[in-house]
Amino acid sequence: MTDLKSVSIWTSKSQPVAPDRLFAYKGKYMNYFTVSSAAHNSFVEKKSEFIGYISPVKTNDEAVAFINSIKTQHRKAKHNVYAYILRSDNISRYSDDGEPQGTAGVPVLDVLQKRRLTDVCVVVTRYFGGILLGGGGLVRAYSHAAALACDAADIMNMCLCHRLNISTDYGMYGKIAYILPNYDTVTVNSDFGSSVNLEILVISEKLDALKKEITEITNGSALITDCGELYEDFSSVIK
Repeated sequence: MTDLKSVSIWTSKSQPVAPDRLFAYKGKYMNYFTVSSAAHNSFVEKKSEFIGYISPVKTNDEAVAFINSIKTQHRKAKHNVYAYILRSDNISRYSDDGEPQGTAGVPVLDVLQKRRLTDVCVVVTRYFGGILLGGGGLVRAYSHAAALACDAADIMNMCLCHRLNISTDYGMYGKIAYILPNYDTVTVNSDFGSSVNLEILVISEKLDALKKEITEITNGSALITDCGELYEDFSSVIK
């Protein structure tokens, strides 16, 4: 893949990307945005068809495999431009795939950066319609195709959080359930047997406050087990 452009976005050899281009902050905690599954959309500009594809990827190998799958699907296309960003090593890569330098891969990468998306790959396939678009037209077309692909995907707001197991009796369950929305928690599972067992996710920065309030309102009767820290999707409760 000789046309691969690689940018290690924290090195002095590249144009630096501000941290909040990839990561967002809600209050004090850090989060990032990615997509849950592959999606695509397309449009036609002056008889050229542009098809934007997006997919979640975790590694360079996954990104390359996705790019190659699109190229295989569109062997007759004039160009298969791509860009991807990985959290691992803060690496971004792009390719103009034969388009004039700076008119294709960079605009696609810029869309991902402006939307603070990471662990994603976008490929824009172009079927040439016979009419030249010019440098500015290409930039706009590839940016638009990338944006359409992003808009077609389900965006996940991945937050650093803790998974908690809470065991309590039925008398205290109502009190706990009442305060959980105040902490933007996500309920993973609820088991109502001889006692109530809740499995929830809570933002790391809100962990101590939540545990303290649960202890207070249940007079210490609720058993709270911390299963560790991880990143999970909070898009259902945090917009």
